[in-house]
Amino acid sequence: MRRLVPAALLVAGLALASGQAAAQDMEPRAYSAAPIDTNFLVAGYVHLWGHASLDPALPITNVRADVDHYDIGYSRTLDLFGRQASAAVLLPFAKGTVTGDLQDNSRQATRDGLDDLRFRFATNLIGGPALTPGEFATRTPSTTLGTSLVVIAPTGQYNPERLVNISAHRWAFKPDLGLSVPYGKWFAEASTGVWLYTENHDFFGGHDRGQNPILSLQLHGGYNFRPGLWLAGDATYYRGGSTSIDGTAKNDLKESWRYGLTLSVPLGGGFSLKLAGSAWLTHENTGTFDIVSAALQYRWFDD
Repeated sequence: MRRLVPAALLVAGLALASGQAAAQDMEPRAYSAAPIDTNFLVAGYVHLWGHASLDPALPITNVRADVDHYDIGYSRTLDLFGRQASAAVLLPFAKGTVTGDLQDNSRQATRDGLDDLRFRFATNLIGGPALTPGEFATRTPSTTLGTSLVVIAPTGQYNPERLVNISAHRWAFKPDLGLSVPYGKWFAEASTGVWLYTENHDFFGGHDRGQNPILSLQLHGGYNFRPGLWLAGDATYYRGGSTSIDGTAKNDLKESWRYGLTLSVPLGGGFSLKLAGSAWLTHENTGTFDIVSAALQYRWFDD
C-alpha cells in the first residue's frame, strides 16, 4: 500500500518542476521589440496549488500539490544579421508538497532542490530590426513576427528510486512562432509551438518513460498606459502529451484551456515588477491548478 501512493502521486509530483507544466506557460510580450545590447536580470517567484489528474483506476482521492518556485535568470538582446535577437538562461529552484488519500490513510511527499535549467533563444523574422537604445526610442512601433527555441536540460534533482521528483530527467525542446501587433496604445499577440521530449531511460523500477509532443497556443491582448506600465489578458490552449511506460501507451491525452492577467509596473532606476495570475477554464487529464507569480527585473544598457 505504501508503494501505491507514490505511484498515484506521480503526476502531481511532476508538477514540482515548472518544466512539466511548461505547456501551460503564459508569457505576453515575448516577441515585442527591444533595443540591442540590453541586459536583463530577473528574480522570480511562482506559487502553484490545486488538484492533480490521476488514472481513475487508482484507488486514490484528494490528490493535491502545493509548490513554491524560485527563479533567477539573465537575458541579453543582440544584433543577428541586422535583426533583433535575444538569448536567455534561467536557473530554477522548487519546493513543494504532494498529498493524497488511499481509503482512510493519508500520504505525503515533500521535495526541495534545484529544478531543470532552461535556455531560450529568439529572433525576429519580420519587423524588429536591430536598433540601438537611442534609435529604438524614436522608432515607430510596427508588427513583428519572431521565432524562438526553448531548451530544458535534465540538471535538476532526481532520484530514480523515487516516483515523486523535481526533475523529469529528460530533455525538452519547444520551437515556437510568435506575432506581435501594436495598435496605438493597444497590442495583440499570438504564438504557437510544440513541446518535444526525449525519454527518461532511468524511470522508477528501471523502466523507460516517454511522452508524446504537446501542441501549445497562446493569445494575449493588452494596453500600454505609459512606457513600462501595461496590462494584458492572457489565454493558452494545449493538447497532447500522452505518456507510455516501456513502449506501452496510456490513455491519458491532455487538453486544457487556461486564462489569466499580467501587469507590468516600472519602479524607476532600471527596475520593474511583473505580477501575474492564471486559472484553468477546461481540462481533460490535466491538473486543475491556480498559479500566481511575481518577477523583479533590472535592466541596463552596455556603455
